[in-house]
Amino acid sequence: MICPKCEYEYVDGIKICPDCGTDLIDKQDFEGNLVTPEDWKIIYTTSEIYIADMIKANLEGAEIECMIIPQKDSSFPAVGNLAVIKILVQDKDILTAGEIINDINNTEITDEE
Repeated sequence: MICPKCEYEYVDGIKICPDCGTDLIDKQDFEGNLVTPEDWKIIYTTSEIYIADMIKANLEGAEIECMIIPQKDSSFPAVGNLAVIKILVQDKDILTAGEIINDINNTEITDEE
């Protein structure tokens, strides 16, 4: 038996992870459902970390798991920020995540006082 959250293995007879309280699953079920790098797709790129953080917060608010991968490239002798920050989501969430990002990008900000 294995905890799908902690990934600790336990002997037969244990049903709940003593560390996190999650129900244990069979090791074969766990290995059959592992998420691989091929399951993740880049959905958005930006050069600003605050934009990536905002999008990530909105996606996680919609219960969509996502990752931010920052990339700094200092090999170019240029002035300015050359960072490319990528936001990735799993294949199963790509359509919903795309709709959320489109909504964010199409929202007009008005100054109402």
